[in-house]
Amino acid sequence: MTGETTKGDGMRYGWLVAALAVAMAVAVVGCGGSKKSSGGTTASASGGASCSKKDNVTLQLKWVTQAQFAGYYAAKEKGYYDKHCLNVTLKVGGPDITPEQVVASGQAEFGIDWLPSLLATRDQGGDLVNIAQVFTRSGMTELTHKDSGVTTIKQMSKKKVGVWCCGNQFELYAALTKNGIDPTNKSNVTIVNQPFDMNLFLNRQVDAASAMTYNELAQVLETKNPKTGKLYQLSDLNVLKMEDQGTGMLEDGVFATGKWLAKPGSTDVAKRFLAASFDGWAYCRDNYTACVDIVLKNGPTLGKGHQTWQMNEINALIWPAPNGIGVMDAAAFDRTAKIAQDFKVIKKPATKDAYRTDLAQAGVDLAKKDGTDVNGNSWKKADVKVTAGGA
Repeated sequence: MTGETTKGDGMRYGWLVAALAVAMAVAVVGCGGSKKSSGGTTASASGGASCSKKDNVTLQLKWVTQAQFAGYYAAKEKGYYDKHCLNVTLKVGGPDITPEQVVASGQAEFGIDWLPSLLATRDQGGDLVNIAQVFTRSGMTELTHKDSGVTTIKQMSKKKVGVWCCGNQFELYAALTKNGIDPTNKSNVTIVNQPFDMNLFLNRQVDAASAMTYNELAQVLETKNPKTGKLYQLSDLNVLKMEDQGTGMLEDGVFATGKWLAKPGSTDVAKRFLAASFDGWAYCRDNYTACVDIVLKNGPTLGKGHQTWQMNEINALIWPAPNGIGVMDAAAFDRTAKIAQDFKVIKKPATKDAYRTDLAQAGVDLAKKDGTDVNGNSWKKADVKVTAGGA
């Protein structure tokens, strides 16, 4: 597979305004005019020349370099982390890297992963806390061919349905259960362990297949339809979004350990990190083609066409953000936690201390001071054309 396989500027005031804000601030959320950073050095929320020293932090990404993480790459490239007195290292993920383990072992202060994974780690005694739910909605779908006649989840009864294993199946299982289909009963439905490519679907060896909007869906659209001799079109497919089925689970969120957050100055660092990251995501929302170039500069493994599609779809999972980017929606958390417990991802009910909203809210407030639109209510998806093979 070429992408996610673990089923991974906005407007701002000038330097003069930022400098004046720091000079006038008595108590600013974030590192503030004279607040001590975790390194014991005086830092400034506006950063730049005001930073006497930068705090070093590491973010462990969920997967390889791709537009799924564009906001963090943009925050680094555009100097937003520098502005908030941070020196941020972005650690690339991979099939043998579990972000929760990396953060728990102290090799990174922050990590990115889906919320069910964090809940599973906590259920086993792990000390992890979601501090920003960057993705507002789920990107998981189930695809069928338009000519299959399978246009709803309910019509998947008695069909061969592909889905990824190992913790990525639960949104679909919840959707099937909701429609009276027991996913564990082979007389109800045949669940096929789907590899991390779309060959089973393209070869019509399954009636339905799992696909993330930002990756596997593009893989299909980048492939020639043997019936037409042209690339597949959305009109050739039925795209059943788990979010629309009411069984979407929350995906990419930022987490840290409770132990690290309890250290003096750490929450201040977290607020600045989130503010700068939110600025990066807002930049990618408003400048998606420039963000694709930033991603390609850092990791050219995936083609520009595929990355451009992915960037547009990732933006759709974040924006609009009604509560402000990164601020957890309690109802979405409860839905994710319920599905996780119903399908035994976790044995005990998830507790509210699995996440906190104060740090994300502080990051939102800091970003707003920079003039950043933290809600993106007017954002509209771009009309991105796929390219053969994602080139």
